[in-house]
Amino acid sequence: MRVQTPGRGPLFPDQGPLGNRVKRRLIGGTAEIAGFILLTVLSPLLMLVGLIVDLALWLKNRRPFVNIRLLPAVWWFLFGEMKAYLKLIYIYVTTGGPRGKGSISRRRQVYQLRIAWARNHLLAIKVLFGLKFELEGMENTGPGPYVLMPRHVSILDNLIGDVFIGHPQRIGVRYVIKEEIRALTPIDIGGRWIPTVFVKRGSLDPDTEIAAVRALTHDMSPGEIMAIYPEGTRPTHKKIRRAQEVIAEKQPGIAPLAARLNHLLPPRLGGPLAILDEAANGIDIVFCGHVGFEGLRTVGDVMAGVLVGRQIKIRFWRFEGSTIPQGDQARTEWLYEKWQMIDDWVGEELAARGETD
Repeated sequence: MRVQTPGRGPLFPDQGPLGNRVKRRLIGGTAEIAGFILLTVLSPLLMLVGLIVDLALWLKNRRPFVNIRLLPAVWWFLFGEMKAYLKLIYIYVTTGGPRGKGSISRRRQVYQLRIAWARNHLLAIKVLFGLKFELEGMENTGPGPYVLMPRHVSILDNLIGDVFIGHPQRIGVRYVIKEEIRALTPIDIGGRWIPTVFVKRGSLDPDTEIAAVRALTHDMSPGEIMAIYPEGTRPTHKKIRRAQEVIAEKQPGIAPLAARLNHLLPPRLGGPLAILDEAANGIDIVFCGHVGFEGLRTVGDVMAGVLVGRQIKIRFWRFEGSTIPQGDQARTEWLYEKWQMIDDWVGEELAARGETD
């Protein structure tokens, strides 16, 4: 699969002292390599122990067999990381080493690597845990450029952009993602070779981060999109109520809009409003809702058996940039209107399943 020709969007310099960056990557890489070797060597014993534990828990409370699914999934994840390290070295060497920084060839190959990386991980989980996917609105996912704004509820929905848009549409995704993701060293390194913004929780310099997010929309080709998660973190009912309380106190003008949300966190407005400002110049906005990932916020949820046999439904809606109104207040209301649309859809889908989030 060959990604379409990327644009020459901005590359952002790595942050922090060089020594700290090297240390972080050495620790992350060493941990993954050592984990892969140990799991490979010990996998027969671990699988036997996992089977015994699964059987005991099934007899006790009918918990689905999880350990004998999770161990191969973790091994496959680490195997994918090993391949990613080797592929990054190959890309760096064959695209000119330090002289190839920012080249179209390097960008394309990194996009292709990340798509393969994401598909590798999701395929293993799909097969091992028996996931089923249903997609709606796929006609809205191509061509680029546009801005993708997905719901964020799970440790797995980060893969939606590359797997369900990047691969079938041959599109590279520019991400706004949390700084914590840099713990995965291939993303930490490869993310600097393509337009990517790593944002900090509680940043002391939000204006600089918003400016970077705005710049991420620049010079996108038809073979690229940008993705940002307006919620900023995975929601819980407690987080939603707390966010609504804060908005009622500090932003009473939009409090009635935030108060209507039941399943999604109110969107953070800094980055999204900057993006809508850029999108008003002609870039479409695609919203993504999904159900089925609920209850999968942590590894502990996976260990509880929540993931086994899940039916995942994903839907995309697309709106032309020309329909975005002028002014921050009007754009805030427009964004909340679309966010409420997803919230209502999620509620209807969960009710049809007889489930809650």
